[in-house]
Amino acid sequence: MRVRRLEHFVPRSTVGLVAVFAAAALCMQAGAQNPTSAENPFWGSVTAQPVTGEPLKLSLDDAIQRGLKNNLGLKEVENEEKTYHAEVNEALQLFLPTIKLTGDTGFYMHDLAALGFGPKTISKFTSLFPGGKIPAGLSLITRDTLTEGKIQYNEILFSGPVIQGWKAAKAAERAAHFGKMTARGEVVQQVAQVYLRAVADQSEVENAKALVEQAQVFEDHAHESHVVGVAANLDELRAKVQLQSQQQALIAAENQREKDFILLKREIGVDPEQEIELTDPAPYSELAEETPEEVKAVAYQNRQDYQNYQNQAVAYKALNNVYRSERLPTLSFYGNYATSTVNGAGTHGDFIAMGILSFPIFREAKLRGDSDVSKAKMEETNAQLDDLRIHIDEQVRAALLDVSANKQLVDVARSNVDLATRALSDETDRVNAGVDDNLPLVTAEATLATAESNLVESLYAYNVSKIGLARASGVLEAQYRTYLGR
Repeated sequence: MRVRRLEHFVPRSTVGLVAVFAAAALCMQAGAQNPTSAENPFWGSVTAQPVTGEPLKLSLDDAIQRGLKNNLGLKEVENEEKTYHAEVNEALQLFLPTIKLTGDTGFYMHDLAALGFGPKTISKFTSLFPGGKIPAGLSLITRDTLTEGKIQYNEILFSGPVIQGWKAAKAAERAAHFGKMTARGEVVQQVAQVYLRAVADQSEVENAKALVEQAQVFEDHAHESHVVGVAANLDELRAKVQLQSQQQALIAAENQREKDFILLKREIGVDPEQEIELTDPAPYSELAEETPEEVKAVAYQNRQDYQNYQNQAVAYKALNNVYRSERLPTLSFYGNYATSTVNGAGTHGDFIAMGILSFPIFREAKLRGDSDVSKAKMEETNAQLDDLRIHIDEQVRAALLDVSANKQLVDVARSNVDLATRALSDETDRVNAGVDDNLPLVTAEATLATAESNLVESLYAYNVSKIGLARASGVLEAQYRTYLGR
């Protein structure tokens, strides 16, 4: 969104406020998960501490707080907010009187002839000299020491552009604040998702290790049975293949975990070489059912991006009023008082006190053009605000559908794990009893591995969907613990 700069029309403090819309655009970009911070600063962070020899124990709360403290994109938005706060102070200064105190002293040399007081001119004032004659040694070069002190006072009593400019600056500052809060929500969501992904990876690794240990036991049993002649060589080969398959799955799971650990450390400002230990398990809790209307009501009240657009609309309206108010006269007061002494021969004071009334003439075409442009921008922002209301409705409904679907997937995944565990136990008993060979046993192991992996992924998707619902509602930073059941 581009807005024409107003240097020639309004005070400088009003000029910078429209840049808040650039910050809003920066926050909107946060949703696109680009791979580098060069393309999206929300995917970068500032490394906050050196590497330590001890593993860093990291909970979800710790990770989120580190992300809020060190995220690069959030720091940029926070600095933008400080800029708009400074703009407000500059706009406020235009309401306040300006008082300036100056003082100087110096030695001066004057050429009277150069100033128009040559001999011919001075001869006209002979009657003023003692005896009616010009002194013989009169020099046209004079020297004196002048000491002077002055205090100046200036204040704008009324100015339409100044008043509306200050209102626009305040609205821009509020928009910048909500832009920052939107950015904080983005950071919380990203860090939480990466942390939960790392937790899911850890669960995958633990499941893979357990399956490797179990496959090792079966391989040992098959080998011993083959040695004593009670099992065929094929059974031992199957057991070895199953063991190596589980070992491959473990290697892949550990590799994926380490890569996601690196991503998590990058998100929260931890050095990539620092070892970390996740202290929170995968959370699980059921959410109370809510209707789309209930969630929308919460979202319209708490969504920072929605409030951001609302304040952008107020800022554009104030900017439009700035242009319209330029037709109004400006009333200001100026005064100063000064005292001076020449060659130490006493002091003399003088002062000025005056009011200044100014108003534009022959600028109507330009004023109308500026007003029309700002009005178009204001209408564009209002249209975007209306579109965002519809977008929030869509996001809320989609988030509720995701939560409901993922909850059902978790239930089915848990049931599958229970069934696969029972099937593996029964098949183990049959193999030990000599009723079956180990082919059904290998199949049962693979089925259980798949069921456990599906459960891990289902829990991850369910938690991510709950985070998405909290974000769509605008309460993620304040209530992510509630939504995750912590």
